[in-house]
Amino acid sequence: MRKWLEMKWVAVKSRMLFAVAYNDDWQQLYLKFRSGDIYCYRGVPRARFEELLAADSKGQYCRRYILNRYPYQRIPAAVLAAS
Repeated sequence: MRKWLEMKWVAVKSRMLFAVAYNDDWQQLYLKFRSGDIYCYRGVPRARFEELLAADSKGQYCRRYILNRYPYQRIPAAVLAAS
C-alpha cells in the first residue's frame, strides 16, 4: 500500500490546503492541495507539522517555512488514480 494512503490525514481550514499528514518514521510531511495535488516533503521535523496545524494561516505558514525549503516530490494524479 502507498505511504500516503496509510497516513492519518488531518483536514485543515485553508484556501490553499485540503489536508495534511505526517510520517514520524521518515520525517515526511504530506500536503494535499485544494487542486488535488499531493506533495511529499522530506526531512521535515515534527515540530514544523505541529506548527502548521496550529498556524492561523496554513497557506502563509507553508509559504514561509515549508515550500522551497525542503526536498519534495509531487505524487502524480495518475499514481493516485491507480491506487
